[in-house]
Amino acid sequence: MVAMVQEKAKPACFILDVDGVMTTGHFFYTADGKAMKIFGPDDNDGLSLLKQHIEIRFITGDKKGLPISRKRIVDDMNFPLDVVSTIRRVEWISERYPLDKVIYMGDGIFDHYVMREVGYAIAPANADKLAKQHAQYVTERSGGDRAVAEACLHLMEKFFTPYNPGELPAAQGKLSGEWAV
Repeated sequence: MVAMVQEKAKPACFILDVDGVMTTGHFFYTADGKAMKIFGPDDNDGLSLLKQHIEIRFITGDKKGLPISRKRIVDDMNFPLDVVSTIRRVEWISERYPLDKVIYMGDGIFDHYVMREVGYAIAPANADKLAKQHAQYVTERSGGDRAVAEACLHLMEKFFTPYNPGELPAAQGKLSGEWAV
């Protein structure tokens, strides 16, 4: 595995898998096909704190559930989302970023292939055993239950400016949960 050169080396991009990380990993089907996914609370808040420090993007291998993921990730949260095969992710990432500058968060049985190549890897608590073995950080929370928010706070502490819960976040752009009156 490639390691970040320094403890506080600045990564270039945080890439997150959608299903099992942003969601619980459950798919709800009707006779018409995939109908719903469960996205958890607070993850967008954590991402909105982190986005001033690093590029954030999402990937999914779920073509049939893409409209559902696109609605949440692209339309509601304003992050890029790409469809990337679960077994071609290292290749896809390396075409866009130096692997040692990437933070990857995944949970699936093939995510350990990515985790052992990138600079830093995170797995939610309910991730596949191999993913957790190859992650430098495993969240206490499960995917779809604030695991991403926890990961964001961890990354701010490790690589950027730690979140200070005693102060309101600086007005460096719109945070999630803020609406125009």
